[in-house]
Amino acid sequence: MATHIHTGKSGEDMAADFFHSKGYQLICRNWRHRHWEVDIIALYNGILHFIEVKTKTTDQFGYPEQDVDDNKMRYLQQAAEAYLERFPEWERIQFDILAITLKPELKFFLLEDVYI
Repeated sequence: MATHIHTGKSGEDMAADFFHSKGYQLICRNWRHRHWEVDIIALYNGILHFIEVKTKTTDQFGYPEQDVDDNKMRYLQQAAEAYLERFPEWERIQFDILAITLKPELKFFLLEDVYI
């Protein structure tokens, strides 16, 4: 497995643990529709969260959240729209980004209620 794929997979595993420890109810991981994907879909305080997880081994070349550009946010939004067409019962949604840096120390940085 390529290093960046392994880093991303382990970041998503850590993210799932992070959100679970904060009281989020995980609904889905890696939900796909066509070519769109949502890393984590979770419920917290009556709000359905569509979460993009970005993981980097270090912040030497920038922070993980800087890799979430307008296109990625549009893909996340389109995936969320497809999800809500299948499961329309949700009244409140939110888009979040969880940035994880592995070294020199493990850091989690949650950007909540992000929009384009």
